[in-house]
Amino acid sequence: MKGRREAVGCGAATADGRPLSSTFTQRQLRDAFGEFATGVTVVTALRPDGTPIGITANSFSSVSLEPPLLLWCLSSASSSVRAFAPGAPFAVHVLGHEQRELAVHFARRALEKFEIGAGAQLQPPELGAALCRFDCRVHALHEGGDHLIIVGEVLALQRGGGPPLAFYAGHFGTFSADRGVPRIDVWDGANDGWF
Repeated sequence: MKGRREAVGCGAATADGRPLSSTFTQRQLRDAFGEFATGVTVVTALRPDGTPIGITANSFSSVSLEPPLLLWCLSSASSSVRAFAPGAPFAVHVLGHEQRELAVHFARRALEKFEIGAGAQLQPPELGAALCRFDCRVHALHEGGDHLIIVGEVLALQRGGGPPLAFYAGHFGTFSADRGVPRIDVWDGANDGWF
């Protein structure tokens, strides 16, 4: 059956004895990936002709403090792939809870996501009021199945404030910290075997 994968020799089970599914459809895999709550970003860049582009992405992740690197993933079939040549500038905007409409706007497959007549630009567009903006240049590109893994070197950053926009199981929401639980700085714990 098209779209169904079957693992060979997979007889594993979860801790409570439930068998792991070794046969699944792309829809089942997508839904399972959706069980991982993420933040929401909009990545802006420029096509080689200077036309601005914007893409909603929740595949964002920190990679390294030294050198400062982050990554995100883009469908290899996207019309925006050419904007991410080695060394090309781009910006990642981490969205706040009040920016849901911005996330939906840039998730569309339309070519014109910015005002018509904006013309060619020299820098990736800036989206106002983001929780954080990372100005980057493409450091490395890696093929990852049907996606391109884009590793960016962080050149500058700007931080705002407020609650983040979260995405879980196909729904937007927000994040709230558990009361009474202290803040954990995972980067400080990196040398302590925290992960």
